[in-house]
Amino acid sequence: MFIKVKLLNGFHESLWYKKPEEWKAASLIGSIVRVPLRTQHIPALVIYESLQKPLVNFEIKLAESIEPIPDDPTYQKFIAQLSNYYQVSPLHLVKRIRSFVHQKEQRQPTLGAQGDRVRKNTDLTPEQQHIVDSIQPQISTPCYMPSLIHGVTSSGKTEIYKELIKTAIQENKSALFLLPEVTLAIEFEKRLRKELPSEIVTISFHSGTAIKQKRLLWQRLLNSQPTLIIGVHIPILLPIPHLGLIIIDEEHDVGYQEKKHPKINSKEAAIWRANLANIPIVLGSATPSISSLYNVKKRNWHFFQLKTRFTGALPTIKTVLLKEDKNKRKQFWISNELKQAITDRLAKKEQTIIFLNRRGYSFFVQCRACNFIPECPSCSVSLTLHNTNTLNCHYCEYSIPLPEKCITCKKDKFLKKGVGTQQIVSILEEMFINAKIARADLDTTTQKKQWQQIMIDFGNGDINILVGTQTITKGYHFPHVTLVGIIWADLNLHFPIFNAAETTLQQIIQVAGRAGRQSDRRTRSGQRRRTVV
Repeated sequence: MFIKVKLLNGFHESLWYKKPEEWKAASLIGSIVRVPLRTQHIPALVIYESLQKPLVNFEIKLAESIEPIPDDPTYQKFIAQLSNYYQVSPLHLVKRIRSFVHQKEQRQPTLGAQGDRVRKNTDLTPEQQHIVDSIQPQISTPCYMPSLIHGVTSSGKTEIYKELIKTAIQENKSALFLLPEVTLAIEFEKRLRKELPSEIVTISFHSGTAIKQKRLLWQRLLNSQPTLIIGVHIPILLPIPHLGLIIIDEEHDVGYQEKKHPKINSKEAAIWRANLANIPIVLGSATPSISSLYNVKKRNWHFFQLKTRFTGALPTIKTVLLKEDKNKRKQFWISNELKQAITDRLAKKEQTIIFLNRRGYSFFVQCRACNFIPECPSCSVSLTLHNTNTLNCHYCEYSIPLPEKCITCKKDKFLKKGVGTQQIVSILEEMFINAKIARADLDTTTQKKQWQQIMIDFGNGDINILVGTQTITKGYHFPHVTLVGIIWADLNLHFPIFNAAETTLQQIIQVAGRAGRQSDRRTRSGQRRRTVV
């Protein structure tokens, strides 16, 4: 038997090797083997097998060893389907997984021990119990069953996920839990580690996971041990023996669409994989995507609703037009109603979230004389002004200092247009000098330690006002937040994307849902939770 391989070191030609007689007769296509090449021993992907000796004019050497891979019977078919759809070689996907497992040890944040659990004996509501009872049989007796859960914010979707995960592990099966952002995956890992039974081993697999944890997960997969795997993009590419359940939280989120080549949509890939593995997949959101609702109507997806909050009450919402009374307030972006509401929350030691879907200090700058707007020379988008007096591109990180005068006409200074999170923080610091104010957007979330500390401080009540972008709109539970202010709520309606109205509504609903998640219909000060937009 002879095998044709592609080397993982990037060599573009395929090479032939002889299969040792002691190797099992099962097909090796898709397996990783080590082969000799001159003085080196290089890993390679087997792409073809032949009983006939290939017509070559050199001696065919013996392959040396097979790298162990978890026993997932549908994995090779899934990788082939994925690579065909995205027009990328299976070699690319295999190298990607292997690079995570074999990467060198780095200094990464450890996410706590498997112990220190805080078990919660929570009684499910009738709505929740109905959903659990409908999906559990499909885990025990495997069946492809896509289910969409539309639950209002804080309706207890996570409690349903936990019950289904426990069922999968009890059946000696693994469960895959996908989230749209690494920061959210870290938050859920901590929570599930505490609240699930100790026999459920929970391991993350993403860029924020320590290499020791990734190797531990790989070893458990090799041993076919049931595991709860949490991540964003990479886990869907793992070979997982006895996969019994896939959960996709915040299924509407665009974060499941990768930005780098080959731009795989992890949600779509998960649906394909569940179909191939013949297992249930659960998609949950307070604001389901129109595409998923279409699948409910046209493709017979199961549809469940949670119409009431598990804890707390839905906030009241008040719309404020910024153009009204704009000459009667010092700051254009903070209405008198919002200012008074924040003042009230500070007096009662309650917390506030201010949401703006734009980071930086100002959207862009424009010359007063000739109307010139500085753009990125590579990306052809306007540069964003930061409070460091730099103009930055948020696509390629191109950056220049803010010029003294217009670089085109040399006549006048630049006029600042729009508003960003940094500017809102500066405005609030001037208005509420005794308040502790922090910012959480993409600039801070890329610095994981800084972002984690901000979330810890806000959760502990050490921060009074948190200003952020969409990174704070979903998944987080802040019990003492009783006010959410949304700045320029209709901003996204004017973005040049086909689903601008859908994404705007989703963001407003999600961030409004951060208010009033803990206690009764009224705050401890006796007032209703509010969202001011």
